[in-house]
Amino acid sequence: MQMNDSQIVPAARDKVWAALNDPAMLAKCIPGCEKLEMTSENEMTATVVMKVGPVKASFSGKVTLSDIDPPNGYRISGEGSGGVAGFAKGGASVKLVEEGPESTRLDYSVEAQIGGKLAQLGGRLIDATAKKLAGEFFEKFASELAPPPPPAEEGAEGAAEPEKKGWFKKLLS
Repeated sequence: MQMNDSQIVPAARDKVWAALNDPAMLAKCIPGCEKLEMTSENEMTATVVMKVGPVKASFSGKVTLSDIDPPNGYRISGEGSGGVAGFAKGGASVKLVEEGPESTRLDYSVEAQIGGKLAQLGGRLIDATAKKLAGEFFEKFASELAPPPPPAEEGAEGAAEPEKKGWFKKLLS
């Protein structure tokens, strides 16, 4: 399976780079991630629970960062075993491009191989699941890095309650 895409992240490139190298941030954003720990400067171990079609498995594996070019990008490679469900291995090249003072385009190119029961599910299901998981990761990643919303305006007696509408308002009047 191969997948290429780009995502706009609402943060400066240095902030995006720092987040991509923060295991706690990545663990929050990776769908199904139960554990992600740095074992050395360029290696991590991970445990991820994932459901692909009818197969649900817990994968344990190793992730390695290479071709590191701060804050422009790197290559991430990994392999994991899901017991009877099979195995997965692959990698991704990640490139960060500054789109403005508070916006970064994250270009990625992914290739992956799977084996075991997962491989028997068919390419279309695997591709659809991979795209869904990538979308969930980037949605969460972007929301974690987005600036916080402005605080609600307060009235003279604190924050105003939203006005009740419709039949419920008439019932309480």
